[in-house]
Amino acid sequence: MSIRIGMGYDVHQLAEGYKLWIGGIEVPFEKGSVGHSDGDVLIHAICDALLGSLNLRDIGYHFPDTDPELKGIDSKILLKKTMEIIRKEGYELGNLDSTICLQKPKINPAIPKMQKILAEVMDVDVSQVSIKATTTEKLGFVGEGKGISAYATVLLEKAARD
Repeated sequence: MSIRIGMGYDVHQLAEGYKLWIGGIEVPFEKGSVGHSDGDVLIHAICDALLGSLNLRDIGYHFPDTDPELKGIDSKILLKKTMEIIRKEGYELGNLDSTICLQKPKINPAIPKMQKILAEVMDVDVSQVSIKATTTEKLGFVGEGKGISAYATVLLEKAARD
């Protein structure tokens, strides 16, 4: 098959005493994302979408939260390793479309920086990386400020052979 589609979803609790990493950047806020790694919900959803598109399980399978070497790891490293796995299978990213669900803080001004960083980590053009943000209109755990979630969809294309 020459194209593959994958979808990823991730959720993290928000709590005081943690940093808030989203899309490879630290977002100033009084709460942060709780996780074994740096808790970057967007990158985790992207990794799941990439892996799922090729039926390679999920981020927890490849980078388990029981591995002490991964404690506090920068999620950009996990994304880079995930792209290595995808390329080893002979695929390249066609495009990524993602949505971050967060009541506050407002992160819209940071999206271009996130796009640039993620494009660099994945070694793709920034035009291939779409990031959107939304609130949940104060509904549910996101709306109550208890958590953050992200969705990611990817299109992979079989790499041209030399």
